[in-house]
Amino acid sequence: MLEGFLRAIGAYALYERWLDGQVRKRVIPEHLGVILDGNRRWAIARSGTEYQGHKHGAKTTQLFLEWCLDLKIKTITLYVFSMENFKRPRREVDTILSIIEEEGRRLLKDQRLHQNQVRVKSLGRVDLLPKSLQEILREIEKATESYDKYYLNIALAYGGRTEIIDAARKIAADVGKGVVGPEDIDEQFFMKYLYTAHLPNPYPDLIIRTSGEERLSGFLLWQSAYSEFCFLDVYWPEFRRIDLLRAVRTYQMRKRRFGQ
Repeated sequence: MLEGFLRAIGAYALYERWLDGQVRKRVIPEHLGVILDGNRRWAIARSGTEYQGHKHGAKTTQLFLEWCLDLKIKTITLYVFSMENFKRPRREVDTILSIIEEEGRRLLKDQRLHQNQVRVKSLGRVDLLPKSLQEILREIEKATESYDKYYLNIALAYGGRTEIIDAARKIAADVGKGVVGPEDIDEQFFMKYLYTAHLPNPYPDLIIRTSGEERLSGFLLWQSAYSEFCFLDVYWPEFRRIDLLRAVRTYQMRKRRFGQ
């Protein structure tokens, strides 16, 4: 009701600017994880095809990355397509992956990656994705591999349990080769075998999930042990800059103790 009133009197933009000013006075999260949820439900609620939701969600993602750059959030990790998503009908999976590939081609040509020195990396079992999408992801990673000012991680064919299993397999292989011994394995050592090993800070300060669902669905299970969570009752295609600002402000108002 408050938002409707603000729009009616033309004060919504003023409120957003005020909120922006409040957020910038406090510590901005260094690493932000986002579960992009609710694309299908957004489309169905508008009597459209479920794929329209993913297309609108892709546009929202473009805007979202701009907002994060503006706030100087160093690391963004987006949960785009999970291992479980492969269980959906084949036509739906193919359509979603084609939309992701289209966005990948657009991202490859986006000069903002180079202007802002954004390193892009895909997280997950990328070998399960279509060859054409794999190639686009490799091109983006190669074009940005030398950057270290900002990091954009795209979780595709990703699962938190899968990530831990893959890490355990790599460690077991290295132990078998005599490269390392069991006594060498601790938390810091284990982190080097996870998909996020390239990040200066692999631990999300804040994880946002849209659509009103309140669960992680396997997202960064190891890395999120001390993350703050913000579950928003808004579908991803309709996510706005003010939603990001509110989530960051919620994070800023919490006192983090990390178990101490």
